[in-house]
Amino acid sequence: MQVTVGRIGKPHGIRGEVTIEVRTDEPEIRFAPGTTLKRESGSDLIVSDFHWHSGRVLLKFLGVDSRSAAEELRNSILTVERPESEVPQDNDEYYDSNLIGCQVQTLAGEAVGHVIDVLHLPSQEVLVVSSGGEAGSEFLIPFVESIVPTVDVVNKLITVDPPEGLLTQELASED
Repeated sequence: MQVTVGRIGKPHGIRGEVTIEVRTDEPEIRFAPGTTLKRESGSDLIVSDFHWHSGRVLLKFLGVDSRSAAEELRNSILTVERPESEVPQDNDEYYDSNLIGCQVQTLAGEAVGHVIDVLHLPSQEVLVVSSGGEAGSEFLIPFVESIVPTVDVVNKLITVDPPEGLLTQELASED
């Protein structure tokens, strides 16, 4: 199973280094020299150098030796193969793949929909929940304990306690 570990940002310097938007708790392991990362296009990139610079991860890939070559990689999502046996060590940590497909319901047991994506925003993660159906709505639910008190990945069920207005849609009036 592929798991997202980062997104390539802008080039750094003229020798092909790129900044990385890290999406893993283990950057030193996931981006170690010699590691093969897969782009969403299906092509592989092999890490030749990893280091921190001003709080950011910089990577160099084999065969990417110029700023223009690095620019061509910009915005690529990077994934690695995760063995099925690998699970988060902490009960409060989840892989996106653990959450996508989970049914979402309120504390009262009302169906909300199912998780179709997890957004990794600078301030927090957000669950994208689709209510399904022809006129299906999508809801953005902040993935914080006060709103998402229960996550049961074994039974693929997430319970939410949404604040008023989070799950309602305002219909635009046609005047």
